[in-house]
Amino acid sequence: QVQLVESGGGLVQPGGSLQLSCAVSGISFSLYVMSWYRQVPGKERELVAAIAATGGSTNYADSVKGRFAISRDNDKNTVYLQMNSLKPEDTAVYFCKGVLSPAGSRVYWGQGTQVTVFS
Repeated sequence: QVQLVESGGGLVQPGGSLQLSCAVSGISFSLYVMSWYRQVPGKERELVAAIAATGGSTNYADSVKGRFAISRDNDKNTVYLQMNSLKPEDTAVYFCKGVLSPAGSRVYWGQGTQVTVFS
């Protein structure tokens, strides 16, 4: 059974930090491109950050560049999202996603974790 379980969400004030984790089981984690998406009610889910299967390359949405950092530990089957200098507009449900590389024939999503940035 494939499981992607996010954790680390919560309430934080503007300027604060949170680290999200996504623990993955049931797949060969090191073969998967991992990414973080976020979604607010009434809007489409948007890509926040992604990291290659080997961890050798990353990419970020312009809105989070310089503030967020994605990383992975292939020994722990976990992907992380370090979020710094949080803004109210970062408020969303954050999801992790795994895509089998390079074919993309397997796609898995976590259940999401809420991040709320408030004054």
